[in-house]
Amino acid sequence: MASFVIEGGHRLNGEIHPQGAKNEVLQIICATLLTKEEVTVNHIPDILDVNNLIQLMREMGVDVAKTGVDSYTFKAENIDLAYLESEEFLKKCSSLRGSVMLIGPMVARFGKALISKPGGDKIGRRRLDTHLVGIQNLGADFRYDEERGVYEITAEKLRGAYMLLDEASVTGTANIVMAAVLAKGTTTIYNAACEPYLQQLCRMLNRMGAKIGGIASNLLTIEGVEELHGTEHRVLPDMIEVGSFIGMAAMTGCEITIKNVSYENLGIIPESFRRLGIKLEQRGDDIYVPAQDSYQIESFIDGSIMTIADAPWPGLTPDLLSVMLVVATQAKGSVLIHQKMFESRLFFVDKLIDMGAQIILCDPHRAVVIGHNHGFRLRGARLTSPDIRAGIALLIAAMSAEGTSTISNIEQIDRGYQNIEGRLNAIGARITRI
Repeated sequence: MASFVIEGGHRLNGEIHPQGAKNEVLQIICATLLTKEEVTVNHIPDILDVNNLIQLMREMGVDVAKTGVDSYTFKAENIDLAYLESEEFLKKCSSLRGSVMLIGPMVARFGKALISKPGGDKIGRRRLDTHLVGIQNLGADFRYDEERGVYEITAEKLRGAYMLLDEASVTGTANIVMAAVLAKGTTTIYNAACEPYLQQLCRMLNRMGAKIGGIASNLLTIEGVEELHGTEHRVLPDMIEVGSFIGMAAMTGCEITIKNVSYENLGIIPESFRRLGIKLEQRGDDIYVPAQDSYQIESFIDGSIMTIADAPWPGLTPDLLSVMLVVATQAKGSVLIHQKMFESRLFFVDKLIDMGAQIILCDPHRAVVIGHNHGFRLRGARLTSPDIRAGIALLIAAMSAEGTSTISNIEQIDRGYQNIEGRLNAIGARITRI
């Protein structure tokens, strides 16, 4: 098991480029199964979750070729349907959260999908009801083998339907959209997720010949087509990584420029960091974060304590709350962090408390942070990364801390961040992989 050793207190300076968006590319790769023609995808991040999915696609029979530093072609002409029912395939699905988005394309194109309960971060309950009920609404039959932990979904022919989703699930919406594009008739999805990742998926499918209306809204209308064809697609910069770099600059008091961020797709993220008192400027499509000795958390107009909470898009993504919590530990003032979606995501705060942070964990969803205003630096510590986002938050804490820290289980960080130590060391960090 690998670890990071971090020397805290080093100031960063320079430019850094965000990787391609992990949450988008997992959907895009699964969508390549919807056609037998070649699909080219650019700006693919070199991270564990994505590489594992690409390898799984190869083993399914997809012809995958790496055509550039971050570019791949996928041609799903000769899929090994027998392999899709094998124990080996099911075992690999169980270790990869993104594999759940194979259901929609496989049922739509091949009439059947077998998939084991997917793994991923241990951040709380992540139910699949929205995925499966939505595809059932299109006419698929569903069976769960409790002994094997395997879902079996079959359909002779999917048919369009109206549905009101019980939650605006990003991956659930993506799965239903991918199934509906080849269904007969019209599908209407209300309370659909409308994150930029979903918008990107829908636009790519339309370039492939799908007929999806209402993109960027929570009401999607899909006219089914007989088949899809090939296309080329470029993945957006990862908004979570952009936010992580903003927080990193503030915590370490350094000056950095984050390049080519696709600012129009960041939504409320820049303003959420400004609420914590962090200065940042949009320069073209870049974000410039100046060095700050201090940043003060805003209060609401009536003087009450600031609350930062996650919400479906265009609200704040839950993936950034761990970073914002860490950043608040060195702010002036107090803030309530309210993680509504996942009940285990704030449990990493005990590690920050050990480092000297002033945090009150109210319950599994809420934590009050009382900032040090840089009057007291966090102490180096031995840490363990419980999930991707907590892992990067702990890395930020360690970079700002006094002394040396060790973070173990960094495979969790590798699942979502490409060569993170190399890119940060290039602008002044001191991180060693052991």
